[in-house]
Amino acid sequence: MERAKAAEEMVKLREEIDRHNYLYYVQARPEIADYDFDRLLEKLVALEKLYPDLVTPDSPSQRVGGQISREFSSVQHREPMLSLSNTYSLGDVADFYSRVRKLLHEEGIEKQEMVAELKFDGVAVGLVYRDGLLVQGATRGDGVRGDDITVNLRTISTIPLRIEASLAEKHQGPDREIEVRGEVFMRKDDFDSLNEGRPEEDRFANPRNATAGTLKLQDSAEVARRRMIFVAYFLKGIADESTRHLDRLRLLEKLGFYTGGHYRLCSELKDIEQFIGDWDEKRHALPFETDGVVLKLDDVTLWDRLGATSKSPRWAIAYKYPAQQAKTELLGVVFQVGRLGTITPVAELKPVKLAGSTVSRSTLHNFDEIDRLGVRLHDRVVIEKSGEVIPKIIRVALEERSLSTEPIVVPERCPSCRTPLVKPEGEVSWYCPNEEECPAQIRGRVLHFASRNAMDIQSLGVALVDQLVAIGLVRDPGDLYALQVPQLEGLERMGTKSAVNLVRALDESRSRSYERLLYALGIRHVGQATARELARAYPRFAMLREAGEEELSSVPDIGPVVARSIIDYFVRPSTPALITKLQEAGLSFMAAEPEEPVNRNFEGMRVVFTGELERYARSKASGLVMARGGMVTNSVSRTTSLVVAGNDAGSKLEKALKLGVKVVSEDEFESML
Repeated sequence: MERAKAAEEMVKLREEIDRHNYLYYVQARPEIADYDFDRLLEKLVALEKLYPDLVTPDSPSQRVGGQISREFSSVQHREPMLSLSNTYSLGDVADFYSRVRKLLHEEGIEKQEMVAELKFDGVAVGLVYRDGLLVQGATRGDGVRGDDITVNLRTISTIPLRIEASLAEKHQGPDREIEVRGEVFMRKDDFDSLNEGRPEEDRFANPRNATAGTLKLQDSAEVARRRMIFVAYFLKGIADESTRHLDRLRLLEKLGFYTGGHYRLCSELKDIEQFIGDWDEKRHALPFETDGVVLKLDDVTLWDRLGATSKSPRWAIAYKYPAQQAKTELLGVVFQVGRLGTITPVAELKPVKLAGSTVSRSTLHNFDEIDRLGVRLHDRVVIEKSGEVIPKIIRVALEERSLSTEPIVVPERCPSCRTPLVKPEGEVSWYCPNEEECPAQIRGRVLHFASRNAMDIQSLGVALVDQLVAIGLVRDPGDLYALQVPQLEGLERMGTKSAVNLVRALDESRSRSYERLLYALGIRHVGQATARELARAYPRFAMLREAGEEELSSVPDIGPVVARSIIDYFVRPSTPALITKLQEAGLSFMAAEPEEPVNRNFEGMRVVFTGELERYARSKASGLVMARGGMVTNSVSRTTSLVVAGNDAGSKLEKALKLGVKVVSEDEFESML
């Protein structure tokens, strides 16, 4: 095709693809099948390969990603991105409404309308458009500065790469820039697909965690594969800054953004309460997670007059729905075998609807937990979804206990290899001692080695590992690096393309850091934080292997229990062969040169994180502490210097308060950085 005709065809294709994207993601009324849409995109990509100089930055082809970002630069927000105050009480909502009403009354303003919107459970980002073109997308970060993740945000189909020229010209302010703020989230079915095939210990806890982790990936092609959605909830920098919030939401829709559509103007407190009540049940039928309702004063011109605290605006509040509960019957208990031989009882429940999904299983953790709950087979139990996602049994409905209940008995033998179980003195769990031959433990060690925080071998899922272990191709993680495409392509649900992808993923994993390898080895009691300390103390693996128990015990965050576990690992008969295989595969057995600390603000401090942080992934927060001379540990003790408590903090917070350890919020932690 000649150049002029190709250019004309590319313009038509881009317009048609953008229209179908809008119909599918924003209007939810697609006109063509996915296959036909893919054919349009393939045709455009083929033409762009012929004429690469005709590729535009707003082309739909740019959504497939492919760029690798070694690091994300930091950018300053035009205005701070504040987080909202949260409440679980309708009484607090009424207090907020009265407080705003009183403040406005003192200003001589009587009318007080609020906009009620669903609170999307995702990650806040800000988008900047200049002359209608997307030029920057950033995370909230600390509210003042965030990470520039534009390359990843371009892959999200509900983020317009360009606003229609006439609309941009009409509505943008004098500096020709507008900012759109909103939330990136993942649909429930896309979240389930992402978790499918991942090892249990490497599964994302909920869609929000999956979204946060995905946005920080440095491979935009992988980001594109993990389908996410952007919902816009505020527009800044428009020509008429007096435009009310409700009208801004409608304008966002006109500009091509998805807003969710579920919002209402409320003139009275009773309207707010009705909106909250209406969505308490209806939200569970939505294809995405919502955890509450956001209320904002409609008159944007009054926001500055009401002001903000150090972290939250006074003109808005977020109401969060309490966790839902349901009753069901405990039908049975199955016993899972972990990579360390730990036997974990899992409750099989009579399926019951809870918070929009059907729950049929729940972990019972260990037999001490079974005793604490006093639960028996065929009991009626009350279950709750922690954080709206993870089901757990919280109590037995003793008033409904029948005479047909039976005690839950500890199995005598391993469910996987039939070896008699043991219970070490002073521990709550039972174990299978057959470390070398138990198929479930071999499978668990391989999955742990390949997990996201270890060697991150993304193409290696549960079903494939089961096959590899069952047919004897893999007996330890070292065997993975000997796998070849011809061996793999004949396996069930593999094929040549999947086999090539796995071998490529294995090759990429050879470059992972030494400390990640130490964690990946699966030494008992050696988590990520401990692996970091071992890498610091023993920058060469040979030094670690030769260290004695007393010497290891003196390393920060190690102690005698972990030291004994490390010694035991090195005397296991299978360890030398595994290490040889990994060395021959070219993995890193030496620490990189340590970087200079950012500052010394955490020097000598032992920090513990508990609960869910809103603005940082746990790994990111840990890195910030270590870059400032501190140490991150997993458990609270008298030697702990600081506990950073996020949402839903549990037993670690209680222990810190009991021991008198200093506890700070996420905001206080940020100020300490």
